[in-house]
Order: sequence, then structure tokens, then C-alpha cells
Amino acid sequence: MSLAEPQPPVVEPPWPGPRLTDAALPLTREVEVLDEYGQRRRIHIPDERPLTVFVDRRELVTLMTLGAAPELLVLGYLRNQRLVDAPQQVDSISVDWDVNAAAVRTRGGIDGFEAKTARRVVTTGCGQGTVFGDLQAQVDAIRLPSPQAARIRQSTLHGMLEVMRQQDSIHRKAGSVHGCALFRGTDLLIFVEDVGRHNALDTIAGWMWVHGVDGGDKTFYTTGRLTSEMVMKAAQMGVPIVVSRNGVTQMGHAFASRLGMTLFGRAANRHFICYTGFERFDSEPEPLRSPVRVVAG
Repeated sequence: MSLAEPQPPVVEPPWPGPRLTDAALPLTREVEVLDEYGQRRRIHIPDERPLTVFVDRRELVTLMTLGAAPELLVLGYLRNQRLVDAPQQVDSISVDWDVNAAAVRTRGGIDGFEAKTARRVVTTGCGQGTVFGDLQAQVDAIRLPSPQAARIRQSTLHGMLEVMRQQDSIHRKAGSVHGCALFRGTDLLIFVEDVGRHNALDTIAGWMWVHGVDGGDKTFYTTGRLTSEMVMKAAQMGVPIVVSRNGVTQMGHAFASRLGMTLFGRAANRHFICYTGFERFDSEPEPLRSPVRVVAG
């Protein structure tokens, strides 16, 4: 995980935040392989691990993760599943890799825990298998900043993509991971890689809560596709602009349209597609290239 201090520095929140262990682990492991030339060599691969989450001693879910910031991952998961409404509800998160478990203690329990976790929806997420509740019912309850309050210029988008192009990453070293990042303008605030894009997003959500970071003036970036649950999680974090190196699904597009969210996909180098939320985007079009004319000799 790469973490840059927000500029300007985030003021410590006035409320007592949850007590967290610091159980980050090495993210890759070296293994011996045999290549197409018949030569043995050693390379790095992502070190995936199961992490079973217990809330007040009740088993909730098992997440497959690299373990970059497991406490923030768990906190963000609770946030994005809407199991807790504020970080003040969480007293502590303790991760113990000897038993591959995270123990969450709340300050007053979770009202309706069984009802909230009864409905499981199988998702497209890698490293995470279910979401709880009804995504459709949650859409109309979310309010994002107006297009006048949260906008992005094309030059800013290009600047973000250049920052990501130069970002050192596990993917370049070992592959098989997704990355997510949070930006203020072209300033990279936090970059996380994990087995799946959901884990990386949830870790950023946890980091935002711990540091009291609001999403209204931020842009979220991901290497993964923009499905309905990814769009909803970004919206629950209050982020109105989302950028993906990948594409968008029909339901992700529909949710973003209803939320008034701006979605960019296929974004790399100076190329992108703006799928929704054109009203937030200050376009600075690239000059059209003249077609090459081939003259027969």
C-alpha cells in the first residue's frame, strides 16, 4: 500500500476513533518458476490470505486479502456494507494472523445485525463474494454534491492518469491484483492494491473514516470494472467522480445516472470515455487527428 499525506494535512477528528492493531504483512512471496526457455528462476507473486471477520464474536464474512492494511479493510467493509453508520460505533479492530481472524468490538452492538446480514447477494467482486442488503433501495437515499460544487477538468483527469502511470505498484512486479486510489485534484492521497478491487476500495473507505476525510471534493480511481456495487460503494463514500482503467456494466451505468455521478472508463494515458455525468466535466477536447491518406504509386 502506498499512502501519501493529504494536502493540506487532515485535522484529527474530534471523536475517539476505533483502536486498531497494526498487522500489515508483506504483500508478495517469492517462488521458483519454469519459463518457456526451460530455465528456472525466482519471481514474486501476490501473497493472498483469508481473513475471517467476527463482529462482537459473531462470524460475519471471510475476505481474501493481501493484508496491506487489514484493520482499515475491515472498517471500510463495515462502512460500505452499511453495518455501521459512523466510526464512533466501533471500539476496536484486532487482527491476528496466527488464526487469520479480525475481531471487531462495537461500542453498543449493531442493531438488527441478523436482519441486515440475512440477505446476501452474490457479486462480481474478486476477493469478496457477497454484499448485504438491497442495492436498489439504497440509491435514492444517497445525495452527492451538486455539479456546481464538484467538477473535474480534462487537464486534471490527464494529470491523474499520469500520476497513476508513474505509480510504483505490486501489479508491475507480480501482477494478479487490482489497485484503487483517492485523489484531490491531481494530488494522490492514498493508493491501495489488493486481491480484488472491492478490498482496495473498502480499505480506502476505512482510511477516510479514520482520518475524517470527506469525499465531496475527491475523485476515486480504480483499475477494475465499474459494476453496480463499485458505483454504490463510491457513492456511499460521498465521492461524485469515479475513474476506471476498465469499463462499466449496464447496472453500474444506470446507478451512476440516477445518482448524478460522473463515470470515466477506459481511462489510460490521454484516452478516456465519459459514460455519465457530463455536467460535472469541463471538457478540453484533444484536436482531431487528420486521417492518413495513402496515395497509390
